[in-house]
Amino acid sequence: MKIASIETFSAKEVSFVRVRTDDGHEGYGQLSAWNANISALALHQQIAPIALGSDPLAIEELVERCFLKEYKFPGAFTTRAIGGLDTALWDLKGKAEGKSVCQLLGQYRTSIDAYGSSMRRDITPQDEAERMKRLQAEHGFRAFKIRVGKVFGNDVDQWPGRTEELIPTIRQALDGQTTLFADGNSAFTPKRAIEVGRLLEQHRYSHFEEPCPFPELEWTAEVAQALDIPVSGGEQDTDLSQWQRMIRMRAVDIVQPNVSYVGGISRALRVARMANEAAMLCTPHNANKTMTLVFTLHLLGALRNAGPYMEYTLEHDPWAEGLFEDADLEVRDGSVAIPEGPGWGVKIRQDWLDKADYAISRLD
Repeated sequence: MKIASIETFSAKEVSFVRVRTDDGHEGYGQLSAWNANISALALHQQIAPIALGSDPLAIEELVERCFLKEYKFPGAFTTRAIGGLDTALWDLKGKAEGKSVCQLLGQYRTSIDAYGSSMRRDITPQDEAERMKRLQAEHGFRAFKIRVGKVFGNDVDQWPGRTEELIPTIRQALDGQTTLFADGNSAFTPKRAIEVGRLLEQHRYSHFEEPCPFPELEWTAEVAQALDIPVSGGEQDTDLSQWQRMIRMRAVDIVQPNVSYVGGISRALRVARMANEAAMLCTPHNANKTMTLVFTLHLLGALRNAGPYMEYTLEHDPWAEGLFEDADLEVRDGSVAIPEGPGWGVKIRQDWLDKADYAISRLD
Protein backbone atom coordinates (compact mmCIF):
# COMPACT_ATOMS: atom_id res chain seq x y z
CA MET A 1 0.00 0.00 0.00
CA LYS A 2 1.38 3.40 -1.04
CA ILE A 3 0.16 6.99 -0.88
CA ALA A 4 -1.00 7.70 -4.44
CA SER A 5 -2.53 11.17 -4.11
CA ILE A 6 -2.98 14.07 -1.71
CA GLU A 7 -5.90 16.43 -2.32
CA THR A 8 -7.00 19.65 -0.65
CA PHE A 9 -10.40 21.31 -0.57
CA SER A 10 -9.81 24.87 0.57
CA ALA A 11 -11.44 28.08 1.65
CA LYS A 12 -9.48 30.84 3.35
CA GLU A 13 -10.29 29.67 6.87
CA VAL A 14 -10.74 25.90 6.42
CA SER A 15 -8.98 23.34 4.24
CA PHE A 16 -9.66 19.61 4.26
CA VAL A 17 -7.12 17.03 3.12
CA ARG A 18 -7.86 13.70 1.43
CA VAL A 19 -5.19 11.03 1.08
CA ARG A 20 -5.76 8.07 -1.24
CA THR A 21 -3.65 4.95 -1.68
CA ASP A 22 -2.88 2.87 -4.74
CA ASP A 23 -5.21 0.12 -3.50
CA GLY A 24 -8.25 2.35 -2.88
CA HIS A 25 -8.03 3.28 0.79
CA GLU A 26 -8.65 6.91 1.74
CA GLY A 27 -8.73 9.20 4.74
CA TYR A 28 -9.66 12.79 5.52
CA GLY A 29 -7.82 15.29 7.68
CA GLN A 30 -7.73 19.05 8.04
CA LEU A 31 -5.18 21.83 7.94
CA SER A 32 -5.29 24.25 10.83
CA ALA A 33 -7.99 26.89 10.53
CA TRP A 34 -7.15 30.51 9.62
CA ASN A 35 -5.27 31.15 6.38
CA ALA A 36 -5.71 27.45 5.68
CA ASN A 37 -5.36 28.06 1.95
CA ILE A 38 -1.71 29.06 2.53
CA SER A 39 -1.14 25.85 4.48
CA ALA A 40 -2.62 23.94 1.52
CA LEU A 41 0.01 25.45 -0.78
CA ALA A 42 2.75 24.42 1.67
CA LEU A 43 1.31 20.91 1.77
CA HIS A 44 1.38 20.48 -2.00
CA GLN A 45 4.67 22.25 -2.63
CA GLN A 46 6.75 21.01 0.30
CA ILE A 47 5.19 17.96 1.94
CA ALA A 48 3.45 16.04 -0.85
CA PRO A 49 6.70 15.29 -2.75
CA ILE A 50 8.03 13.61 0.39
CA ALA A 51 4.85 11.73 1.27
CA LEU A 52 3.79 10.38 -2.13
CA GLY A 53 4.78 6.75 -2.53
CA SER A 54 5.24 6.27 1.22
CA ASP A 55 3.59 3.69 3.46
CA PRO A 56 0.43 5.41 4.78
CA LEU A 57 0.32 3.26 7.92
CA ALA A 58 3.81 4.22 9.11
CA ILE A 59 2.50 7.60 10.22
CA GLU A 60 4.98 8.69 12.87
CA GLU A 61 7.95 7.67 10.71
CA LEU A 62 6.59 9.64 7.73
CA VAL A 63 5.80 12.70 9.82
CA GLU A 64 9.33 12.74 11.23
CA ARG A 65 10.81 12.36 7.74
CA CYS A 66 8.78 15.34 6.53
CA PHE A 67 10.19 17.50 9.31
CA LEU A 68 13.76 16.37 8.66
CA LYS A 69 13.46 16.97 4.91
CA GLU A 70 12.00 20.45 5.48
CA TYR A 71 14.40 21.44 8.25
CA LYS A 72 14.98 24.86 6.68
CA PHE A 73 11.26 25.64 7.11
CA PRO A 74 10.53 24.89 10.78
CA GLY A 75 7.70 27.38 11.18
CA ALA A 76 3.94 27.29 11.51
CA PHE A 77 2.94 26.70 7.89
CA THR A 78 5.17 23.63 7.64
CA THR A 79 3.79 22.13 10.86
CA ARG A 80 0.22 22.93 9.77
CA ALA A 81 0.79 21.30 6.40
CA ILE A 82 2.22 18.18 8.04
CA GLY A 83 -0.69 18.18 10.49
CA GLY A 84 -3.11 18.00 7.55
CA LEU A 85 -1.29 14.96 6.20
CA ASP A 86 -0.98 13.31 9.61
CA THR A 87 -4.66 13.64 10.49
CA ALA A 88 -5.75 12.27 7.09
CA LEU A 89 -3.48 9.27 7.60
CA TRP A 90 -4.91 8.52 11.04
CA ASP A 91 -8.39 8.53 9.49
CA LEU A 92 -7.19 6.24 6.72
CA LYS A 93 -5.61 3.84 9.20
CA GLY A 94 -8.74 3.75 11.33
CA LYS A 95 -10.94 3.01 8.34
CA ALA A 96 -8.53 0.32 7.09
CA GLU A 97 -8.62 -1.41 10.49
CA GLY A 98 -12.30 -0.76 11.25
CA LYS A 99 -11.46 1.24 14.38
CA SER A 100 -11.87 4.81 15.52
CA VAL A 101 -8.71 6.87 15.90
CA CYS A 102 -9.38 6.93 19.63
CA GLN A 103 -9.40 3.13 19.65
CA LEU A 104 -6.13 3.07 17.72
CA LEU A 105 -4.65 5.30 20.42
CA GLY A 106 -5.98 3.22 23.31
CA GLN A 107 -9.46 4.53 24.14
CA TYR A 108 -10.54 4.40 27.77
CA ARG A 109 -13.52 6.81 27.81
CA THR A 110 -16.36 7.75 25.46
CA SER A 111 -16.97 11.41 26.29
CA ILE A 112 -14.96 14.41 27.45
CA ASP A 113 -15.97 17.10 29.93
CA ALA A 114 -15.78 20.52 28.26
CA TYR A 115 -15.11 24.00 29.55
CA GLY A 116 -16.87 26.87 27.81
CA SER A 117 -14.10 29.03 26.37
CA SER A 118 -14.87 32.69 25.75
CA MET A 119 -12.90 34.17 22.87
CA ARG A 120 -14.13 37.70 23.51
CA ARG A 121 -12.53 40.78 24.97
CA ASP A 122 -15.11 43.18 23.54
CA ILE A 123 -17.72 42.09 26.07
CA THR A 124 -18.36 43.76 29.42
CA PRO A 125 -17.87 41.73 32.60
CA GLN A 126 -21.61 41.90 33.32
CA ASP A 127 -22.59 40.68 29.86
CA GLU A 128 -19.99 37.92 29.99
CA ALA A 129 -21.36 36.76 33.33
CA GLU A 130 -24.92 36.69 32.03
CA ARG A 131 -23.85 34.79 28.92
CA MET A 132 -22.05 32.15 30.97
CA LYS A 133 -24.96 31.71 33.35
CA ARG A 134 -27.30 31.17 30.38
CA LEU A 135 -24.99 28.69 28.66
CA GLN A 136 -24.46 26.82 31.90
CA ALA A 137 -28.21 26.38 32.25
CA GLU A 138 -28.57 25.31 28.61
CA HIS A 139 -25.59 22.95 28.27
CA GLY A 140 -24.55 22.01 31.79
CA PHE A 141 -21.04 23.48 31.60
CA ARG A 142 -19.18 22.89 34.85
CA ALA A 143 -16.23 25.08 33.82
CA PHE A 144 -15.52 28.28 31.85
CA LYS A 145 -12.53 30.29 30.69
CA ILE A 146 -12.36 34.08 30.45
CA ARG A 147 -9.95 36.38 28.58
CA VAL A 148 -7.94 38.83 30.67
CA GLY A 149 -5.61 41.61 29.56
CA LYS A 150 -5.09 42.36 25.87
CA VAL A 151 -3.48 40.08 23.27
CA PHE A 152 0.27 40.81 23.39
CA GLY A 153 -0.79 43.90 25.32
CA ASN A 154 2.45 44.63 27.20
CA ASP A 155 0.41 45.23 30.38
CA VAL A 156 -2.26 47.28 28.58
CA ASP A 157 -5.79 46.05 29.34
CA GLN A 158 -8.50 45.82 26.69
CA TRP A 159 -9.88 48.88 28.45
CA PRO A 160 -8.76 50.30 31.79
CA GLY A 161 -9.86 48.21 34.75
CA ARG A 162 -11.55 45.44 32.76
CA THR A 163 -9.40 42.60 34.14
CA GLU A 164 -9.85 43.66 37.77
CA GLU A 165 -13.61 43.87 37.27
CA LEU A 166 -14.00 40.72 35.17
CA ILE A 167 -12.30 38.23 37.50
CA PRO A 168 -14.54 38.75 40.57
CA THR A 169 -17.68 39.40 38.49
CA ILE A 170 -17.53 35.98 36.84
CA ARG A 171 -16.81 34.22 40.13
CA GLN A 172 -19.70 35.96 41.88
CA ALA A 173 -22.11 35.18 39.04
CA LEU A 174 -21.38 31.45 38.96
CA ASP A 175 -21.78 29.03 41.83
CA GLY A 176 -18.78 28.03 43.86
CA GLN A 177 -18.65 24.59 42.25
CA THR A 178 -17.97 26.02 38.77
CA THR A 179 -14.33 25.69 37.74
CA LEU A 180 -12.89 28.88 36.24
CA PHE A 181 -9.83 29.48 34.09
CA ALA A 182 -8.27 32.64 32.66
CA ASP A 183 -6.27 33.20 29.47
CA GLY A 184 -3.82 36.07 29.06
CA ASN A 185 -2.91 35.43 25.40
CA SER A 186 0.63 36.75 26.00
CA ALA A 187 -0.73 39.90 27.69
CA PHE A 188 1.63 40.64 30.56
CA THR A 189 5.15 41.17 31.81
CA PRO A 190 6.02 38.96 34.81
CA LYS A 191 5.30 41.66 37.40
CA ARG A 192 1.82 42.38 36.07
CA ALA A 193 1.12 38.68 35.42
CA ILE A 194 1.88 37.88 39.05
CA GLU A 195 -0.49 40.65 40.17
CA VAL A 196 -3.27 39.24 37.98
CA GLY A 197 -2.43 35.72 39.13
CA ARG A 198 -2.82 36.72 42.77
CA LEU A 199 -6.26 38.11 41.97
CA LEU A 200 -7.16 34.85 40.23
CA GLU A 201 -6.01 32.91 43.28
CA GLN A 202 -8.08 35.13 45.55
CA HIS A 203 -11.19 34.28 43.53
CA ARG A 204 -10.39 30.55 43.26
CA TYR A 205 -9.57 30.23 39.57
CA SER A 206 -7.98 26.94 38.56
CA HIS A 207 -5.37 27.80 35.92
CA PHE A 208 -3.79 30.83 34.28
CA GLU A 209 -3.02 30.33 30.60
CA GLU A 210 -0.23 32.03 28.63
CA PRO A 211 0.25 34.95 31.05
CA CYS A 212 3.38 36.27 29.28
CA PRO A 213 4.45 36.51 25.61
CA PHE A 214 4.81 32.85 24.67
CA PRO A 215 8.39 33.06 23.28
CA GLU A 216 9.59 34.40 26.66
CA LEU A 217 9.80 31.10 28.53
CA GLU A 218 11.89 32.63 31.30
CA TRP A 219 9.15 35.18 31.96
CA THR A 220 6.50 32.47 32.10
CA ALA A 221 8.68 30.34 34.38
CA GLU A 222 9.09 33.28 36.74
CA VAL A 223 5.30 33.62 36.96
CA ALA A 224 4.76 29.88 37.42
CA GLN A 225 7.27 29.79 40.28
CA ALA A 226 5.71 32.80 42.01
CA LEU A 227 2.07 31.66 41.89
CA ASP A 228 0.13 28.86 43.52
CA ILE A 229 -2.41 28.76 40.66
CA PRO A 230 -1.17 26.40 37.90
CA VAL A 231 0.18 28.15 34.81
CA SER A 232 -0.55 26.59 31.42
CA GLY A 233 0.82 27.22 27.96
CA GLY A 234 2.29 25.95 24.72
CA GLU A 235 -0.60 26.54 22.32
CA GLN A 236 1.63 28.42 19.85
CA ASP A 237 4.69 26.16 20.06
CA THR A 238 5.60 23.86 17.19
CA ASP A 239 9.24 22.90 17.85
CA LEU A 240 9.68 19.74 19.93
CA SER A 241 12.99 21.06 21.25
CA GLN A 242 11.13 24.09 22.62
CA TRP A 243 8.63 21.72 24.22
CA GLN A 244 11.47 19.77 25.84
CA ARG A 245 12.94 23.01 27.17
CA MET A 246 9.57 24.23 28.42
CA ILE A 247 8.95 21.01 30.32
CA ARG A 248 12.51 20.65 31.61
CA MET A 249 12.56 24.17 33.08
CA ARG A 250 8.97 23.89 34.37
CA ALA A 251 8.00 27.08 32.58
CA VAL A 252 4.41 25.83 32.83
CA ASP A 253 2.53 23.39 35.02
CA ILE A 254 0.13 22.21 32.27
CA VAL A 255 1.09 21.75 28.60
CA GLN A 256 -1.35 22.71 25.86
CA PRO A 257 -0.30 21.53 22.38
CA ASN A 258 -2.73 22.23 19.55
CA VAL A 259 -3.05 19.14 17.31
CA SER A 260 -3.34 21.21 14.14
CA TYR A 261 -0.58 23.69 15.03
CA VAL A 262 2.04 21.25 16.31
CA GLY A 263 1.94 18.89 13.32
CA GLY A 264 -0.86 16.40 13.94
CA ILE A 265 -1.77 13.64 16.35
CA SER A 266 1.67 12.01 16.18
CA ARG A 267 3.54 15.07 17.43
CA ALA A 268 0.84 16.07 19.92
CA LEU A 269 1.26 12.58 21.40
CA ARG A 270 5.00 13.13 21.69
CA VAL A 271 4.40 16.31 23.67
CA ALA A 272 1.89 14.52 25.90
CA ARG A 273 4.39 11.73 26.54
CA MET A 274 7.12 14.24 27.46
CA ALA A 275 4.70 15.83 29.91
CA ASN A 276 3.70 12.46 31.34
CA GLU A 277 7.34 11.56 32.01
CA ALA A 278 7.59 14.82 33.96
CA ALA A 279 4.32 14.10 35.84
CA MET A 280 2.58 17.02 34.13
CA LEU A 281 -0.96 17.31 32.77
CA CYS A 282 -1.71 17.80 29.08
CA THR A 283 -4.79 19.80 28.07
CA PRO A 284 -4.68 20.26 24.27
CA HIS A 285 -5.73 23.64 22.93
CA ASN A 286 -8.77 23.90 20.66
CA ALA A 287 -10.35 27.19 19.59
CA ASN A 288 -12.96 26.24 16.97
CA LYS A 289 -15.56 23.66 15.96
CA THR A 290 -13.82 22.35 12.85
CA MET A 291 -12.14 18.93 12.71
CA THR A 292 -9.60 20.17 15.26
CA LEU A 293 -12.36 19.65 17.82
CA VAL A 294 -12.79 16.09 16.56
CA PHE A 295 -9.04 15.43 16.68
CA THR A 296 -8.89 16.74 20.24
CA LEU A 297 -11.80 14.57 21.36
CA HIS A 298 -10.17 11.40 20.03
CA LEU A 299 -6.80 12.29 21.54
CA LEU A 300 -8.23 13.07 24.97
CA GLY A 301 -10.25 9.85 24.96
CA ALA A 302 -6.94 7.96 25.10
CA LEU A 303 -4.64 10.38 26.93
CA ARG A 304 -3.93 9.17 30.46
CA ASN A 305 -2.35 12.41 31.67
CA ALA A 306 -5.14 14.58 30.29
CA GLY A 307 -6.42 17.55 32.22
CA PRO A 308 -9.99 17.36 33.53
CA TYR A 309 -11.57 19.43 30.74
CA MET A 310 -11.40 20.05 27.00
CA GLU A 311 -11.55 23.57 25.57
CA TYR A 312 -14.83 24.23 23.72
CA THR A 313 -15.40 27.62 22.12
CA LEU A 314 -18.51 29.61 23.06
CA GLU A 315 -18.40 31.52 19.76
CA HIS A 316 -20.17 30.80 16.48
CA ASP A 317 -17.76 31.33 13.60
CA PRO A 318 -19.76 31.30 10.35
CA TRP A 319 -16.94 29.58 8.46
CA ALA A 320 -16.95 26.72 11.00
CA GLU A 321 -20.68 26.02 10.65
CA GLY A 322 -22.20 23.35 8.41
CA LEU A 323 -19.01 21.39 7.76
CA PHE A 324 -20.21 17.91 8.71
CA GLU A 325 -23.14 15.60 8.01
CA ASP A 326 -25.08 14.58 11.12
CA ALA A 327 -22.12 15.01 13.48
CA ASP A 328 -23.13 15.55 17.10
CA LEU A 329 -20.42 17.75 18.59
CA GLU A 330 -22.64 19.67 21.02
CA VAL A 331 -22.11 19.96 24.76
CA ARG A 332 -24.76 18.08 26.74
CA ASP A 333 -24.69 17.92 30.53
CA GLY A 334 -21.23 19.45 30.39
CA SER A 335 -19.59 16.91 28.09
CA VAL A 336 -19.10 16.03 24.41
CA ALA A 337 -19.31 12.49 23.04
CA ILE A 338 -16.35 11.19 21.07
CA PRO A 339 -17.60 10.39 17.54
CA GLU A 340 -17.96 6.67 16.92
CA GLY A 341 -17.19 4.73 13.78
CA PRO A 342 -13.99 4.08 11.83
CA GLY A 343 -11.44 6.86 11.63
CA TRP A 344 -12.64 10.21 12.91
CA GLY A 345 -16.28 9.13 12.84
CA VAL A 346 -17.48 12.27 11.00
CA LYS A 347 -18.30 12.90 7.34
CA ILE A 348 -17.56 16.20 5.63
CA ARG A 349 -20.47 17.64 3.68
CA GLN A 350 -20.11 16.93 -0.02
CA ASP A 351 -21.64 20.26 -1.00
CA TRP A 352 -18.91 22.05 1.00
CA LEU A 353 -16.21 20.04 -0.77
CA ASP A 354 -17.78 20.72 -4.16
CA LYS A 355 -17.60 24.49 -3.62
CA ALA A 356 -14.04 24.55 -2.29
CA ASP A 357 -10.87 25.38 -4.21
CA TYR A 358 -9.41 22.05 -5.30
CA ALA A 359 -5.81 20.92 -5.75
CA ILE A 360 -4.19 17.52 -6.10
CA SER A 361 -0.67 16.08 -5.96
CA ARG A 362 -0.25 12.64 -7.54
CA LEU A 363 2.34 9.90 -7.47
CA ASP A 364 4.06 9.87 -10.87
